[in-house]
Amino acid sequence: MQTDDTIAAIATGAGKAGIGIVRVSGPAADQIASALVDRLPPPREARLRWLRDAYGDRLDRALIVRFPGPDSFTGEDVVEFQGHGGPLILEAILAAAVAAGARRAKPGEFTERAFFNDKIDLAQAEAIADLINSQTHAAARAAVRSMSGDFSAAVTALAEQVIRLRMYVEAAIDFPEEEIDFLDDVGLAREIDAVVAAFEQLQRKVQAGRVLADGLKVELLGAPNVGKSSLMNTLTGAATAIVTDIPGTTRDLIREAIDLQGVPLLLTDTAGLRDASVVIERECIRRSREALGEADLALVMIAANDP
Repeated sequence: MQTDDTIAAIATGAGKAGIGIVRVSGPAADQIASALVDRLPPPREARLRWLRDAYGDRLDRALIVRFPGPDSFTGEDVVEFQGHGGPLILEAILAAAVAAGARRAKPGEFTERAFFNDKIDLAQAEAIADLINSQTHAAARAAVRSMSGDFSAAVTALAEQVIRLRMYVEAAIDFPEEEIDFLDDVGLAREIDAVVAAFEQLQRKVQAGRVLADGLKVELLGAPNVGKSSLMNTLTGAATAIVTDIPGTTRDLIREAIDLQGVPLLLTDTAGLRDASVVIERECIRRSREALGEADLALVMIAANDP
């Protein structure tokens, strides 16, 4: 990917913090950095410098780190300004970089450039987003494994197995006059079985990754007053749902996200299922059944004394 423009963005999260980072990437990164500091540090060495705007006014005292391409995250020349993490300060540094010739980056554009410059593949790019959006430690660990290339390596190995099989079969088709029937080879059958098993294993990994990233939607179902709301409160550790002895207390769908041993769950407490005569209760039951269609798991509760 060849780009003529240089992008800049605040690389740290919104809000106040001790440290905030403004990142610049592109062919003019060093030129733009030179407009903000008196002298640039050597590559990959952090130096403390005063940052100044176009009028020479001091903006902040920050660490400057340069990463010349192609040995950088994006594969381009990259400069980072690591200053104090106040939103106004970071915005002022970003504005100074833009005034010096940078363009404000679009969401995800640094990762996009890394992908097009062959620094990461598509699976690794998606893993970065998964890592940022991780809701549990297990999800974060899974994203790190994908980001390090584990998933890509598994896909590549499987693709190579399929290519070898295809070459073998095509060779047997291209040379039918040979006395040996290559397609009857026992080894070929074993190779096909191995590919099928590899596909199934990869599919299980993908499914597990989806659960860790997106979580499981779990709906609590059962008759009125069977204990759904009590279980909801026990799992969430809070008085999330109102609990009374009156059947039909829960009307609307009540949702709460929890972390259960590293797996994110979105719990939904529902109205008790029964033959209702009241219009509003019938509507609540209809919504409960409708929500069931979106659930990954239905936890059906039955009273122990109900045969």
